[in-house]
Amino acid sequence: MKQKNLPLLERVTITDVAAEGKAIARVDGMALFVPFAVPGDVVDVQVSRRRSSFMEGYIARLVSPSPLRVDPFCEHYGVCGGCKWQPLPYPEQLRCKQRQVQDQLTRIGRFSNLKINSIVGAEKTTFYRNKLEFTFSHKRWMTKAEIDAGLPIGNPQALGFHIPLKFDKVLDVKRCYLQADPSNDVRLAVKKFATDSGLEFFDLRAQAGLLRNLIIRTSSTGEIMVIVVFCQNDEERIAMLMQHLQRSFPGITSLLYIVNDKRNDTIGDREVACFAGRDHIFEEMEGLRFKIGAKSFYQTNSEQACKLYGIARNFAQLGGSEIVYDLYTGAGTIACFVAKNAQKVVGVEYVAEAIDDARANARLNGIGNAVFYAGDMKEVLNADFVAQNGRPDVVILDPPRAGIHPDVAQAILRAQPQRIVYVSCNPATQARDLAILAEKYAVTAVQPVDMFPHTHHVENVVAMSIER
Repeated sequence: MKQKNLPLLERVTITDVAAEGKAIARVDGMALFVPFAVPGDVVDVQVSRRRSSFMEGYIARLVSPSPLRVDPFCEHYGVCGGCKWQPLPYPEQLRCKQRQVQDQLTRIGRFSNLKINSIVGAEKTTFYRNKLEFTFSHKRWMTKAEIDAGLPIGNPQALGFHIPLKFDKVLDVKRCYLQADPSNDVRLAVKKFATDSGLEFFDLRAQAGLLRNLIIRTSSTGEIMVIVVFCQNDEERIAMLMQHLQRSFPGITSLLYIVNDKRNDTIGDREVACFAGRDHIFEEMEGLRFKIGAKSFYQTNSEQACKLYGIARNFAQLGGSEIVYDLYTGAGTIACFVAKNAQKVVGVEYVAEAIDDARANARLNGIGNAVFYAGDMKEVLNADFVAQNGRPDVVILDPPRAGIHPDVAQAILRAQPQRIVYVSCNPATQARDLAILAEKYAVTAVQPVDMFPHTHHVENVVAMSIER
């Protein structure tokens, strides 16, 4: 339906891909951002938002498809909000991500004449994730097609993904192409049993109901972790569902549950109960084993993570005598990955539980030259810390999407390592931080890595060396 005071723009030609995975066109000199479009598409666009310098809208009609356009493979495309680039051929996705890195380093970081290595693509473009989290809802999202067709609602319950920008709307997922079997089978079995048994799905507005979340983790070793998050500590009905899972999927390595009666979905402060099997699974990478618990962080694309860490290690140019600081170490994966090539590795991480995992992973792999500290990065990295652990020859950092605090950048500059390796899941904030570090360091190598096919997200590794 045409919205009041906002025009329907006819026969608009999409020219390129822009930020956040949206496509872009220009109408009367103004930028128009459109999701789910492909460069070369000719579309009618209903404007949904207008500002002084740009407009946003959605495709009302695909007039003429781009020669680039391919058919989406998932029935939930365009509704669940994930895998937005399905109509874009994978080589074209890689080209767009490569250019995204180039643009942000140039525009935000003010770096010029950088040689950027060709992006490392993924061999698997579907079923590449090792972790997915689903949400239960007592009232599923009805698609526009269902509403327009006047179809009966059927089962009103959902177990799937949140609709973008709608916290209380959940799409019931039939088949997801992000995680390999038995992920889909486990989710569908849980939903069927819960529906048949009358177990209440969560009401996100009223914050009531028994079943809240389902988390499935798989590993390259073939191990499986299933975590069911309940809103109420109803021991009888919890046992009923968990026993059904145990009987139906005897291959589950770690069957866990959590009771979360808070008003948010975070489980960091909740107790994890082990119903059957171990309370962890193992992941392997280059002969290293990593213990993964319910709350552990681990890169969600295992195969690409191995390539990413290998690049970071190569950029570090370790000869065996260096002291390496691994900042934002998480569960110590990078620290363990580089330890055999260094004299000493010092890992720092804000989350105390992650440091427990890091220490456990070092012990598991017989690594005796790594030490780990928990604390706020900008407070930990002071002169006393450097005096205690030795001045770093190399600093590797892999921060969250927000990047690093300016105080952390200044602490690195004061420590004066010979080399810095910056791993980032957000090239925009990475470019901002690199511009600060460029006070004393020059960029020597840039390597994008695609961790998440069919999305606009890209990982980037940058090496810097101190300027003499």
